[in-house]
Amino acid sequence: MKSQLKVHYFQHIAGEGFGSCYEYLKQKNAKITATEFFALPVEQALDLEALPDVNEVDLLIIMGGSMSVNDEANYPWLKIEKRWLRRYLALGKPAIGLCLGGQLIANALGAAVSRSQQQELGWSTIRKVQSVPQDCFQLPEQFNLLQWHTESFEIPKGAVHLAENEACRNQMYQIGNNVLGFQSHPEITPQVLELFLENSEELSIFSGNYVQDVNTLIKSSKNKFLQGNQILNQAIDYVLRKTAY
Repeated sequence: MKSQLKVHYFQHIAGEGFGSCYEYLKQKNAKITATEFFALPVEQALDLEALPDVNEVDLLIIMGGSMSVNDEANYPWLKIEKRWLRRYLALGKPAIGLCLGGQLIANALGAAVSRSQQQELGWSTIRKVQSVPQDCFQLPEQFNLLQWHTESFEIPKGAVHLAENEACRNQMYQIGNNVLGFQSHPEITPQVLELFLENSEELSIFSGNYVQDVNTLIKSSKNKFLQGNQILNQAIDYVLRKTAY
């Protein structure tokens, strides 16, 4: 009999929480723990040993955040987080990165993260890349997810490019059978979106053709959230199954 699934998540900003992941993983009777980087004093250097033992984590989920993965001077814990990630991923253990989380995994493995040519905020249509091998994580031909980013990742060396859209070519990647990185927010729920929209300071930095009006987002129907939540549930099942948890 398998032991209780131990899920750990990295949270970078207050209020974002675990989104739709929480209820789904609780249905699996998972033990869920978190590292709340946002609660650390900005000037505090974090010791690697203060993070969980990599052997005590069965699934890692890395949430989003308003900071850049490149801003290690202002957020010194980013260096330690990336070092821990490299140690964890070297063991072939399952991980899912969401927005900043997808950028962090890519950057920890040597891929660049830089300013996007087009900023994205709001619901967007994403397309499955047609050349994806059959044994990779399979996406719908087209799907609609919430975007909230001014930077984007390059596809890490050795990874498979899974999804793209008009504004940002690199929307999703897969590394081996154990890692899936999203540029979007499939975990978003109406409650989490409401918290995002309360941050008017962050909203003010967005502009361009792929930035939706705040009032439009406030009126998002509950059905809009379901497809992303389902894709994320399937992603969780995929990396757990492929790593034989």
